[in-house]
Amino acid sequence: MLAKRIIPCLDVKEGRVVKGTNFVELRDAGDPVELAKLYDSQNADELVFLDITASSDKRDIMIDVVRRTADQVFIPFTVGGGINDIETIRAMLNAGADKVSINTAAVKNPDFVKEAADIFGSQCIVVAIDARKISRLTTDYKIAQDGKASKIENLIEEIKIDENSNWEVYTHGGRHATGIDAIKWAKHMEIMGSGEILLTSMDADGTKAGYDIPLTKAVAEAVNIPVIASGGAGTLEHIKDACDICDAALLASLLHYKELTISEIKEYLKKNNIPVRN
Repeated sequence: MLAKRIIPCLDVKEGRVVKGTNFVELRDAGDPVELAKLYDSQNADELVFLDITASSDKRDIMIDVVRRTADQVFIPFTVGGGINDIETIRAMLNAGADKVSINTAAVKNPDFVKEAADIFGSQCIVVAIDARKISRLTTDYKIAQDGKASKIENLIEEIKIDENSNWEVYTHGGRHATGIDAIKWAKHMEIMGSGEILLTSMDADGTKAGYDIPLTKAVAEAVNIPVIASGGAGTLEHIKDACDICDAALLASLLHYKELTISEIKEYLKKNNIPVRN
């Protein structure tokens, strides 16, 4: 069995790390480069930076963060948020990122993922999926099923929500419903060339009530590429639960606010017979 990865996630807004709950109520959590150095020294396996403002006027800030981080750390890191063209990918990789994470742009144009994978290699391309449980008790499901909530035109039939769907894909930082089935979408992104799936449960995000295990398990079983679980870690047991079914656990507030250290997490996983890197 391959070693499971522990990956700190730094949500960056205007050059600072922030953390919220269910994608809102953001709090400051520190300087991204200083936090990156700390996690590198604590033997994190990788890092993820997400530019949550992701507008063009913030792009220079993010490239500066990437450059300064590359000068300070020696572990792979992924950059996401507003990655919507080949030149942006090239700029992030040239600045020192090892991978890029694509979310909204992939939904708008799935061929973009294929193009990026063909140019830079699948190992550089992570597709991020923000998913929310579908409630049959609300009109949201019917709206999404009809495609009326979607900003995406000409959805292919193979990825649309149907009566058997349980989770829907959201874009634009969780603000836009798409009418896309999360499990079908993960499979389609693997076909298009994604090397990895970064899966965030919007329902669990920031709650510390545990990862969405049914969602994570469903995606991990549907694809043959690595899946990173994101959203909801609150205890060591939660992290173990995620690592039991997927390849890596993404962590934010537990680490940023020093409730747990990476060493504590890895020791706990080792004691529970889950392989990790030293």
